[in-house]
Amino acid sequence: MDGKGECNRAVVVSVASFDYGVPLGKRNGAKRDTKKLHSTLSKLGFKVDIHNDLSSEEIYKLFLQESRRPVKDCFLAVLSSHGEDGLVYGADGKLVQLAHIFRYFDNDYMEKKTKLFLIQACRGNALDDGVEVDSANDSTESISFSQYLSVPVDTAVMYTTAPGYGAFMSPSGSVFLQTFCSLLEEEGHQNLELTRLMTRIAHRIAYNFQAKGRNLDGKKEMPCLLTRLTREVFPFAESRKDSGAAGMSATSLLATENVRTQTPCIL
Repeated sequence: MDGKGECNRAVVVSVASFDYGVPLGKRNGAKRDTKKLHSTLSKLGFKVDIHNDLSSEEIYKLFLQESRRPVKDCFLAVLSSHGEDGLVYGADGKLVQLAHIFRYFDNDYMEKKTKLFLIQACRGNALDDGVEVDSANDSTESISFSQYLSVPVDTAVMYTTAPGYGAFMSPSGSVFLQTFCSLLEEEGHQNLELTRLMTRIAHRIAYNFQAKGRNLDGKKEMPCLLTRLTREVFPFAESRKDSGAAGMSATSLLATENVRTQTPCIL
């Protein structure tokens, strides 16, 4: 599939309110995230579709369909909900396996296309004090490796936080998604290679964000990038009508060789 005549696409799945009887709290701020994402990505040439409060079955069905639709160079997916490591909740309170979603995109339609997933959800209940450590927690290695194996080639997954930790949300939106949009709106960031952009997002959140409040004061958030990209890609450089990047596509900027001579709460 060459994607000729198609556009880059973004699909945002946001679960802010859960069905009656589901013991999961409302996610105030989620709607601000979806509004910001739609505005930012549309300006960058993406066709953006928003889906709110889907059940687990509806989430699976949606991404199965999306994985078989043509796309020009890049498909971006955002999943925002309560979650656990490797899992997010549908509005019905049932869990969605992220590995299952990722595997949908290992097909001919998405071959050689850039796939980017942004996961705004908790991966556990621990809180990050922002201390430096010398070694990783072995208990998360098997889970993380299993998730890596489910990710197709030419795919990157950016998690809000490391395995085992909670993610932050406030009424003004999530730290992760709001920072993602803010950076893309700043001059020069749209033309960054994808992994460099993701690194800058992680740096800004890690060093600039600090939770406030009696129970969360001083807690930090550190996004985590998992990538199986096989080349450099520039998915946000296209359709910049007011800059020198106008007319450049993610594919035209590929480089395979000679490379570059408020009070938040846990959700």
